[in-house]
Amino acid sequence: MKFNITNPGAFSTLLVHLEQGEAIKAESGAMITMSETLDVDSKMEKGLLGGLSRKLLTGESLFFQTITASRGPGEVMMASSYPGEIQILELDGSEEFLLQKDGFLAAEHSVQVATKAQNLTKGLFSGEGFFVMRISGRGKLAISTYGGIQKLTLAPGETRIIDNSHMVAWSANANYKIEKASKGWVSSFTSGEGLVCRFHGPGDVYIQTRNSPGFGSWIRQFIPTR
Repeated sequence: MKFNITNPGAFSTLLVHLEQGEAIKAESGAMITMSETLDVDSKMEKGLLGGLSRKLLTGESLFFQTITASRGPGEVMMASSYPGEIQILELDGSEEFLLQKDGFLAAEHSVQVATKAQNLTKGLFSGEGFFVMRISGRGKLAISTYGGIQKLTLAPGETRIIDNSHMVAWSANANYKIEKASKGWVSSFTSGEGLVCRFHGPGDVYIQTRNSPGFGSWIRQFIPTR
């Protein structure tokens, strides 16, 4: 199975080549076009309980798309519903990743997707809610971002401060805590940053160069009010 990024940039697409018998899972509604040898179906990851957990806890769709090369090899093109880049991660089974709710685009069938509860502080203030997606297993994983994507590799003991609205995916073993952006509460919020995440390495963190809440606030100023 081959994953390739096409149309790189703000409107990236993912092209997946499948051999006969291979299958992938993808976010609901992600398929743009595919070969006639492929079949698309919907499936609840980990059954009804897993699907309901994903919908109720993370806000993601109840179903995944399952695309299978049933009648021969073929290819499928996919994209997320918002502009941004795509990154392909190769999972070897030794490391797990946590994803914010809109970060998942597609993965090989062997990659496992579940939900993970965050503690009270992270759930209230991280901007990601009380539950995030937990990714494990072996195979290729495609994540999508709003805007560009950048990988930060933290060495053991290294600390990096990240705006919580720009987090996309991070190693499950990379610890982080929520804190004020500056020394005082007033200056934290008047600076426009509010709360930030302080990550401690080792681990990888993928960030997006834009955030949807910020874009929403910017565009609202142009909407006429009665």
